[in-house]
Amino acid sequence: MTLEEYDRVVKQKLDHKRYRHCVNVARQAKLLAERYNADKNAAIVAGLLHDITKQDNSRQQLQTIQNGAIILSNVEKRSPNLFHAISGSIYIRQKLGVTNEDIRNAVRYHTTARAGMSKLEKIIYLADLTSADRDYPDVDQMRAVVLQDLDEAMRQSLQFIIPDLVRRNLLLHPDTIAAYNEYFSVFQPAVEE
Repeated sequence: MTLEEYDRVVKQKLDHKRYRHCVNVARQAKLLAERYNADKNAAIVAGLLHDITKQDNSRQQLQTIQNGAIILSNVEKRSPNLFHAISGSIYIRQKLGVTNEDIRNAVRYHTTARAGMSKLEKIIYLADLTSADRDYPDVDQMRAVVLQDLDEAMRQSLQFIIPDLVRRNLLLHPDTIAAYNEYFSVFQPAVEE
């Protein structure tokens, strides 16, 4: 499919506000891909498609996940806000024919992050957090950091996200904890035996 065809599908599946968010994430992803010498086209596609199933109801999302032969963890079963990332990665493979695994993983992990993220996965995660439509305390600071150092932006975003999830009494996904541990392990000296 062409970028224009992807755009048409996203526009049909999502309301105007969510569609505009996807366009903004695609623009931010393009900017970050240019800044960090990543695949610009993959960044645009992943940014545009990252929320493709966000407005499907939970039953539809779970059906897509089941059709993709994914078995949800206990944390995922209790976190419907995570369904769209998982179902989205399946939807773009099965319905849109996206074969690029990096794009599918960028969609899959844009809500939780994970240890060992590719450059594209980091770009989409951070583009979603810093797109032009985002408005939260310190968003301008995060936008500045993301243009300076991708890994430092990941570290700071996880430092912000985890306490926010705890404050809102939401479950912490093991992938988020693994990402946090990866970025903060550099500050912890290893114990020698």
